[in-house]
Amino acid sequence: MAVYGYVRVSTQSQVDDGLSLDAQQRQIEGYAMMHGMTFNHIFIERAVSGAKLLEQRPQGKLLSEALTSGDVVICSKLDRLFRSARDALVVTDEFKARKCSLHLLDLGGDVSGNGISKMFFTIVASFAEFERDRIAERIADVKANEKQLGRFIGGSRPFGFQVCSNGYLIRDEAEQKMVSLARKLRSAKKSYRTIAEQISLNGIKVSHMTVKKILNE
Repeated sequence: MAVYGYVRVSTQSQVDDGLSLDAQQRQIEGYAMMHGMTFNHIFIERAVSGAKLLEQRPQGKLLSEALTSGDVVICSKLDRLFRSARDALVVTDEFKARKCSLHLLDLGGDVSGNGISKMFFTIVASFAEFERDRIAERIADVKANEKQLGRFIGGSRPFGFQVCSNGYLIRDEAEQKMVSLARKLRSAKKSYRTIAEQISLNGIKVSHMTVKKILNE
């Protein structure tokens, strides 16, 4: 029987300060010691989102490949391993089929050992997925609010604007003139390619796809 630990943090800043990784590792080591287990290896997942399936993570894949019958996996919290209820159930079913056990400290220990623990695990895994969706919704709301306030939210700079040091967008008058020209030419039934050529003649080189994007925003 081999005993493996698994720890994960989502962001590079958490990796750099090391606090979250260290805390998870200490919890796992303490649990193993209390139950008379000796570690073979701890898999440390750095700056990897929990939204990724376990086998799509570098260390998660190595963990899955290392497991053999009778092995034990210990993790401090459910959301370090899973954020998808489906992934949680698929992986734990695979563990059981391979006669491996999964211990999650925040759920009290072995969650693969009996029907009651599996039922509880299913409920909590569903809530973890729900929380991930809620986080995504909150991020989308923040971005929408920032956009409404005129702040740049990342990606390609919108044509016709420049990004200030404070993150706000200000009008670029030269490019705004080209936007007006593009709209006028489009109203005259000119093609995107023809419009791009006209704008380029005015000293601002753009592709026909950029013109299409400008006019459809």
